[in-house]
Amino acid sequence: MRAAHRDLTFAGVIALAPGEADGPVTDDQKAVLDALHLSKIDLADRVLVVNPGGYVGESTRREIAHARAHGKPVSFTDPAWSAPPARLAVAAHEVGDTAG
Repeated sequence: MRAAHRDLTFAGVIALAPGEADGPVTDDQKAVLDALHLSKIDLADRVLVVNPGGYVGESTRREIAHARAHGKPVSFTDPAWSAPPARLAVAAHEVGDTAG
């Protein structure tokens, strides 16, 4: 996910990545991260799901459904998964895009 974020940034894209935890996360912290990820999706013009090997977890499936319900285009680093997808990786907003 960090590599995708870096590549998008160097390509001139404002990329919003989900928060990451270095250790165990409490239920309250998970709820905060889940809400924050949905808010980042709301800010994005489109969503890129980083899903190595086609893996898509439960939280990411919810995030993908949220993005699609709000008309956000969703794409995947591994196109093997294309229904309701994986670990939401990067929500991207083009630099200079005024469509907002």
